[in-house]
Amino acid sequence: MIVVSDTTPIISLMKAGKLELLHKLFGVVYIPEAVYQELTDNEAFSEEVSMVQECEFLYVEEVDNGTSVTILRNFTRLDAGESEAIILADEKHSDVLLMDEHKGRQVAKKMGITITGTIGILIHAFDEGMLTREDVEGCIERLKESGIRLGENLYQKLREYII
Repeated sequence: MIVVSDTTPIISLMKAGKLELLHKLFGVVYIPEAVYQELTDNEAFSEEVSMVQECEFLYVEEVDNGTSVTILRNFTRLDAGESEAIILADEKHSDVLLMDEHKGRQVAKKMGITITGTIGILIHAFDEGMLTREDVEGCIERLKESGIRLGENLYQKLREYII
């Protein structure tokens, strides 16, 4: 399975203490250079920098077509990480793109890219027996406490799903 990720799902899973779910569910996860830079250069993520740098299942990959990234950014106003993640997912013919941001998800869907986000990853892990109901509830609380902004309706749907 080929999986590409944007920044937010990785940060969210780190904040929830569940980054290893990516490895358990998907094996390898590809991230473009811009996502790697967002994860390692942003002072807001200083605690997570070493986790990203030492992570053996996150593979940093350069986007082949930089022109496509520039066009996408100019046309959609997405940031570099989102744009590169979408283009990399397209170039690699990925099975899934991990992305939480609404606008980026809309663009990727229009391009025919299959998407899931942090909540979808938690649901998949729950379905696979990797997380219990209590584990998922703990993840939700840690995400909220760390200031991760996922819509309350998404949290509610997740709670309803695991009951």
